[in-house]
Amino acid sequence: MGVIAKQSIRGTIVTYLGIAVGIVTTFFVLTRFLTTEEIGLARVLIDAATLFIGLAQLGTNASIIRFYPYFKEKESDEDHGFFFWALVVPFIGFVLFAALYWACRVPIETWFGDKSPMFVDYYYFVLPLAFFMLYQTICESTCNVLMHIVVPRAVRELVVRVGMLAIYLLYAFRVVSMDGLVIGICLNYAIAAMINLCYFISLRHIRLRPDRQFLRANGGLVRRYLTYTGFLILSAITSVLAPTLSSFFVTAKMGLDSTGIFAIATYMAVMVSVPNRSVSAIASPQLSRAIKEQNREECSFLIRQVTRNMLLIGGFILLAIWVNIDLIFHILPNGATFATAKNVVLILGVSQLVLATFTICLTALNYSRYYALSLVLSLILTVSAIFLNNYLVPLYGMEGAALSNLLSYGLYYILIIATVVPLGHFHVVDRKWWYILLLLIVIFALNVLWQYCLPEMNIWADSILRSAVLLGSGVWIAYKAELSPEINQQIANTLHIKH
Repeated sequence: MGVIAKQSIRGTIVTYLGIAVGIVTTFFVLTRFLTTEEIGLARVLIDAATLFIGLAQLGTNASIIRFYPYFKEKESDEDHGFFFWALVVPFIGFVLFAALYWACRVPIETWFGDKSPMFVDYYYFVLPLAFFMLYQTICESTCNVLMHIVVPRAVRELVVRVGMLAIYLLYAFRVVSMDGLVIGICLNYAIAAMINLCYFISLRHIRLRPDRQFLRANGGLVRRYLTYTGFLILSAITSVLAPTLSSFFVTAKMGLDSTGIFAIATYMAVMVSVPNRSVSAIASPQLSRAIKEQNREECSFLIRQVTRNMLLIGGFILLAIWVNIDLIFHILPNGATFATAKNVVLILGVSQLVLATFTICLTALNYSRYYALSLVLSLILTVSAIFLNNYLVPLYGMEGAALSNLLSYGLYYILIIATVVPLGHFHVVDRKWWYILLLLIVIFALNVLWQYCLPEMNIWADSILRSAVLLGSGVWIAYKAELSPEINQQIANTLHIKH
C-alpha cells in the first residue's frame, strides 16, 4: 500500500494509544465517578457540537481534499492561496449557524426540557465547543492533503483524550464544579485546535492570501468549487444529522441517564471503526487524485483494498469485543448498570463495521462527477433514521436506537454501492472480501454454540479460552490464506519474516 500503508499504520498506532487512554477514561473513571446523567450530558454536548460543525464547515472538509490537487502546482509547493479559503469559509459558516442556533433555543428547550433539563442549562456552551472542534477538524484535513496525518491524529486521539481524562478526574475529586467540567471540555478542544493550527503552519510556507490572478484565470474551477461547496452545504444538512440522531432521541425520550448508558455502549462499538480513521485520512487524497486523472483501475484497486482490509480488521475487533463482552461488564465499575446495553454494543458494532468497510465508496461518489447523487442518498439516510428512531426508540428503548442506526446505515450504503458500481465503473469487493465475511460469520456462530453447548466456567477462564481458540484460529486462517496480502506484508516486514 506504500504511503497509505505507512501513514495509516502509524496513525492507527497513535489511535490505539489514544484508545488505551480512552478505555481508562471511559471504563474506569466515567463509570466510577460520574453518574449516568453526567455522562449523558457530556455525550450530548459533544454530539450537539459535532452536528453543529458538520453544518458550519459548509462542506469545506470534503472540498479541501477534492480541490487541493487543482490548486497545487505539481513541481512546487505553490497552492495559490488555497488554504486561505479553507480557513475562512468555515468561519463564515460558523457565524451563520451560530445565529440560527441562538434563534432556535425555545423549540430545542421544549424538546429536551422534560426529560433532560440539564442539557438546557448548558445550551449555549455548545457554541464555543463547536468553534474549537470545527478548527481542529479543518486543520486536520489540511494536514491530511499534505500527507501528514500522524501529528493531527495524535492531537485528536491522545491530546484530547488525555485532556478529557484530566478534566474528569478534576471533577471526580471535586476540584472543579459541573460548570468547570463543561468549561474544561471547551478549553480542551481549544488547545487541540491551536496545536493543529501551529503544526499545519509549520509544515511549510503556507500562503494565507488568496491568489486573485489565479482565480480570474480559472473561473471554471472557481464555479465548480462554489457549486460543489453549495451542494455539500445542502448535503450536510441531511447527512450530519444521522450519526447523532439516536443519541438525541434517547436523550429527548428517555433522559440523560439512558444517554449515559447508551454513550458507554457507543464508546465500545466505535472501536470497530477506529482503523478506518487513519486509512480514510490517507486514502482519500489518493482516491481524489486518481479520480481527477480518470484512472479507474487505480480507483477500483484502492476501493477493493480498503473495503477488504477494513472488513478484516474491524470484524476481528468486533469479535474480540463480543467474545469478551461479559468480562468487560464484569470488570467495569457499576457494570451491572451498563450491562443493560449489552445487545446495543453488538448492534452498534455491526453498524460501525458497515461504516468502516464502505465509507470509501461514499468518498468515491463524492469525488466523482456524480457527487450530486449523494445529496439524494443523504436525504434518504436522514429520513429513514428519523422515522426509525421515532418508531423504534419508544418501543425498544436503547436497542431500538441502535437498530435504527444499523438499518438506516445499511440501506444508505447499499444504495451508495448500487450507485458507485454502474456509474463509476468501480469494483468495490473481490473474492477475498467474501472469504473474510464467511470467516467472521463462522467464528461468530462458533462463539454462540460454545456459550450454549459447553458447561459454564469461571468468567475469566471462559473469556481467555474462547479468545485464544476462536480469535487465535481466525487470525491464523486469515494469515495463512492471505486474505489481506497488505497486512501479511506488513506483519512480515515488522517481524522480519521472509514473505
